[in-house]
Amino acid sequence: MKKSLFAAASLLAFSAAHADPQAATIILNSASPMTQGIALVLANQMQGQGAQVQVLLCDKAGDLALKEAGGDKLKPQDVTPAQLLDGAIKKGATANVCALYLPNSGNTPDKLKDGITPAKPDAMARTVLEAQRKVLVF
Repeated sequence: MKKSLFAAASLLAFSAAHADPQAATIILNSASPMTQGIALVLANQMQGQGAQVQVLLCDKAGDLALKEAGGDKLKPQDVTPAQLLDGAIKKGATANVCALYLPNSGNTPDKLKDGITPAKPDAMARTVLEAQRKVLVF
């Protein structure tokens, strides 16, 4: 009996330790540097806690996906929202611009940072409907 309980407890612990990471999608639309900044600070913090993060950029926040994205540095770390996005991507986050961004911003795919592409609405809709996914909108 003790062996059975130990085996069950071990299996449960193994399963919990090897569970899929929490998935999170951050939909960022705001033109506000502080709003962009906190959304991307949270993305980086979630990654640090083991989450798999996806970032969807639309409207003025889509400009963060551009190769020449700059911006004002935010205190206390003195980094721009574009730098925070780059950091999240380097740590494994995926990033896309919304399907409306390129045709309505006057930008073209070649102006996007490497690895950032337009999202496909059908795939994005399936993703945000995943039962265990956290979706945050800024």
